[in-house]
Amino acid sequence: MAAYGLYTHIAANKTRSMLLLAGLFLLVYVIVYAGALIVEVLDYAGAPADYYLRAALRDLIWSLPYSTGAAALWIVIAYFFHQSIIDAVTGGTDVTRKEQPRLYNLLENLCVSRGIPMPKLKIIDSEVLNAYATGLNQRQYAVTVTTGLLNALNNDEIEAVLGHELTHIRNGDVQMMVVAVIIAGVVGFFAELFFRLFFNFGNYGWSYRRGSSSDSSSDSGSGSERRSSGGGAILIIILAVVLIVLAWALSQLVRLALSRSREYLADAGSVELTKNPDAMISALRKIEGRGELPGATSAVMELCVDNPREGFADLFATHPSVEARVQALVRYAGGHYIGPLALPTPSEAEGGEANQREGTPLPSPASSSGPWGSPDNSANGPAPSHRPWGDPAENPTGPWGQH
Repeated sequence: MAAYGLYTHIAANKTRSMLLLAGLFLLVYVIVYAGALIVEVLDYAGAPADYYLRAALRDLIWSLPYSTGAAALWIVIAYFFHQSIIDAVTGGTDVTRKEQPRLYNLLENLCVSRGIPMPKLKIIDSEVLNAYATGLNQRQYAVTVTTGLLNALNNDEIEAVLGHELTHIRNGDVQMMVVAVIIAGVVGFFAELFFRLFFNFGNYGWSYRRGSSSDSSSDSGSGSERRSSGGGAILIIILAVVLIVLAWALSQLVRLALSRSREYLADAGSVELTKNPDAMISALRKIEGRGELPGATSAVMELCVDNPREGFADLFATHPSVEARVQALVRYAGGHYIGPLALPTPSEAEGGEANQREGTPLPSPASSSGPWGSPDNSANGPAPSHRPWGDPAENPTGPWGQH
């Protein structure tokens, strides 16, 4: 379903969420059918292929109430406890105004100024720079940021990141992403369960049959029948494995349903909330390449402001590049261009925590085309360029825009 504007984007998210939940049950049934094929082959290895197909279908119909109930139970558990599961993976903890007055006041001011319900606020004790939003309804919405992001960004930049996450909540992106995490989790669980069943029970089953077949090898007629039906059993096993792998792969490709346009819209929503495109640009540049949450799954990283993990040839990347997002903000939101920032060297990284506590900014940009390359610029944001406006030779990546 294509989304051509904000309201169609929100409607498309709701439609995709319902379709994905329906697809979840379909993928579970596919895995159950594949598991039934494996069990039938292990239980009786001397039957033709069509027998296994019919028997597995009967098993699937018999198990429909159980498989449907298991999938529904997983959805219920994820609905009520997904935040606890994500917090357990990332180490996020609830904070109050007393514990984080700076962050709490910035988020509250944004919510009050636009009439947005105040979400919960969580902190991850980590030096990486990232943030994400979670929740399936108004009572569950939460915004989580890392301590590294609080130390590295100034108030305007933190406000821009918070506006980005609030926009994800307003646009319905959070529900869509959480549903995708639920689907990947439940299908992955069933797939791993049947693979373990196959390899553990299969070793015992096949070794038992080899012993049984050696005892009855004197019967040449039955041996010939076993050889003729053995090929069918092998084909069924291959088919079952292919079905399980296909269902697992489809559950992982659910991320392709997460349109990357949601990040552009969230950046634009942040600018609409804060009226400060330069703060969003400088925040993205500081976060770029520094947001890898240790121990976080790929599904959790898809929730973050920036996901540095990329798939094959960027085909499966869930976020557009920071460069593309910056260019969009410069072109459409009136921001000023800032080039990529150099990652800290090992020696700088060792003293980075102390420097950030003292308010020292991150390293200067790798390219002098950005405003932070000038010694006259402050750490609080970009300053006007001293280069000729729009000179392609001096600034090949794009001119400085006008507010």
